[in-house]
Amino acid sequence: MVILQQGDNVWLDLKTGREFDVPVGAVVKLSDSGQIQVLDDEGREHWIFPQNATNIKPMHPTSIHGVEDMIRLGDLNEAGILRNLLIRYNEHVIYTYTGSILVAVNPYQLLPIYTPDQIRLYTNKKIGEMPPHIFAIADNCYFNMQRNNKDQCCIISGESGAGKTESTKLILQFLAAISGQHSWIEQQVLEATPILEAFGNAKTIRNDNSSRFGKYIDIHFNKRGAIEGAKIEQYLLEKSRVCRQAPDERNYHVFYCMLKGMAPEMKAKLGLGLATDYSYLTMGNCTECDGRNDLREYSSILSAMKVLMFTETETWEISKLLAAILHMGNLRFEGLHRVAIVVSLILMCQQVEPKDVMVCLTTRTLITRGESVTTPLSMNQGLDVRDAFVKGIYGRLFVWIVDKINAAIYRPPSCESSLIRRSIGLLDIFGFENFFVNSFEQLCINFANENLQQFFVRHVFKLEQEEYNLEDISWQHIEFTDNQDALDMIANKPMNIISLIDEESKFPKGTDATMLYKLNSQHKLNSNYIPPKNSYETQFGIQHFAGVVHYESRGFLEKNRDSLHTDIIQLVHSSRNKFIKQIFQADVAMGVETRKRSPTLSSQFKRSLEMLMRTLSVCQPFFVRCIKPNELKKPMVSLFVLLELETISCLV
Repeated sequence: MVILQQGDNVWLDLKTGREFDVPVGAVVKLSDSGQIQVLDDEGREHWIFPQNATNIKPMHPTSIHGVEDMIRLGDLNEAGILRNLLIRYNEHVIYTYTGSILVAVNPYQLLPIYTPDQIRLYTNKKIGEMPPHIFAIADNCYFNMQRNNKDQCCIISGESGAGKTESTKLILQFLAAISGQHSWIEQQVLEATPILEAFGNAKTIRNDNSSRFGKYIDIHFNKRGAIEGAKIEQYLLEKSRVCRQAPDERNYHVFYCMLKGMAPEMKAKLGLGLATDYSYLTMGNCTECDGRNDLREYSSILSAMKVLMFTETETWEISKLLAAILHMGNLRFEGLHRVAIVVSLILMCQQVEPKDVMVCLTTRTLITRGESVTTPLSMNQGLDVRDAFVKGIYGRLFVWIVDKINAAIYRPPSCESSLIRRSIGLLDIFGFENFFVNSFEQLCINFANENLQQFFVRHVFKLEQEEYNLEDISWQHIEFTDNQDALDMIANKPMNIISLIDEESKFPKGTDATMLYKLNSQHKLNSNYIPPKNSYETQFGIQHFAGVVHYESRGFLEKNRDSLHTDIIQLVHSSRNKFIKQIFQADVAMGVETRKRSPTLSSQFKRSLEMLMRTLSVCQPFFVRCIKPNELKKPMVSLFVLLELETISCLV
């Protein structure tokens, strides 16, 4: 039996019955009154009879006040890790190491630890020489690249709102400062961020500046270690947000910034009013965002666009397309007068004929056996066509903007420089997602996370242990979760889930139901696949590394096809607006065969992901794990259960 004295620190196993049930820290207040009184870390008192004290265990001295590197914890388990992060967070210390992995807990405020003095303090220091910091990771990326002449990468992971985007910006800030040139190209690389955030980020219930796309920023350095360029790859923009937002969420920042910041005479030319006037901006009943100044942000966007060589004409054309999107969102099939007003505004922005817009939104043309057949659309079908067009415009505009940024910051290597150029890649990509309703987008996102988990596991466990075996080093085998079987089922082996979805997407008569039938037939015996409970259910489940996710199959094929109907392509082709023709150039070139020839979304994403994983595999990797301490988005408020759930999912 454990003998306890007043003041002892202990672990108290409360057996709460929660899914993640771990002991909490506590201190003994009384131990000589026939009962033991303890006060836990959450401020609750517990009275325990000595004979029932089996749920109390002594705490290792390293767990009492916390450590900078959690490998030094005597209690190296979930409870020890959680308490260590909690102690440090309550002391306003947000960074902690686990070996060379940095754990960053979002403080939801700007701390005074990112100054030029801090940059100097962390320059050319080994990990562990200074307290844990994001600058230490950036510094080690840079000097490892210099010393070992090897490309580096930093994988920044975590759920939405955990601080991935801010961590990426801080690493960029450090690299720009340390390369020491203060050049125009460094300024351009930094100024890409406000543009990408304006067009790719939005307020969600989890995060006021949530990245709704993934990105890999590859920063190139010359032989002197100075930044000489960069290239940005973007992944899977959430296009549906342009047409639809959940309660208390906003559309992309750029719309609200434009309406707040654009000069009155420019707004008048585009027929623009307030954010509250537009259906596409008010679906979440939220047009303001605390802590964001849309007026000031608009000025920053325009300034950044000038630095990135956007011409005034291009900036105006972008504004015209954004205005057209807002006007199209207000289009209603209620009466000819209302339609005429809105259509006239759309015409002004897109420069198309009135009858062409009306025909495109109210009829569909099908070509069968060389003959053209036109059928009328219902009101809901017409609205679906409108939304598909809007998503098509915004998605292609976003790709064009990323290409425009790359045209300014990317310097193709010469024959000579390709031998000496080195790079540091920063991956800021969506975390694992499991919502009340999960669709095709969540499958793609979780597939990406499975790949990154495999990469992490291979780096940290598999390769090390294989190396020990090759060198006949005596060591104790470490058990770890290998998700190779799940990856094989999703994307690697023949008849995998993605290939079956793709195959069904290409059949004209393929439906979500026939797709689900094929998935069940092929994978029902796989332990990582969870088939529907009955023939009426439309969900299937996958056992991911971070838990089971159930996917709603309805809408899968349409999202995967990601195609625009011929009528929309014809409308773009007939436009006198050169800019809209430019962003739809590939679609117009394909003509009426667009649906057959354009690659599916999953095949594009899979190919991009394969290229990304190949890039990462030849780099020396660093890992930053971002953690969200509370759902309130408030500084220095920690909800132990949420921290617990997030951290344990990081360990599995």
